[in-house]
Amino acid sequence: MTSDLPVLLAAVSIVSALHISFQARRVGRSRMNHNIMPPIVTGPPDFERTFRAHQNSVEFYSIFLVVLWISGIFCNEVLAALGGIMYIVGREMYFTGYISESKKRLPGFYLILCVLLFLTVTATIGIIQSFLDKYLNIRVL
Repeated sequence: MTSDLPVLLAAVSIVSALHISFQARRVGRSRMNHNIMPPIVTGPPDFERTFRAHQNSVEFYSIFLVVLWISGIFCNEVLAALGGIMYIVGREMYFTGYISESKKRLPGFYLILCVLLFLTVTATIGIIQSFLDKYLNIRVL
């Protein structure tokens, strides 16, 4: 094992996977509380909000993982990992806000968007710098 391995990115990825699994469990618990059997996805408003909050997390998850890893590998692993932790915090804010009242999801949603934008920008900068260095022998920073 070498010290070059992206340990922080791996750790954040595992925590995020556990977090999305925890959210799925909360949807399952809500299904049981309201006696809603799969594949039904409609029911009382609090069940529907819980279900939708988790679905939104699933929909964004692949985007998050891609920009997390590219940002960490091509730009800065520590900054990407911190962004990843902030993303998980934002996801939990979004989830808990949404299940209580749909308008309460917005602070978490805005945090998520800011983190994704940050990770996308740092990933893009890292790719451009690596491309210039590797293929054009131009060092920017």
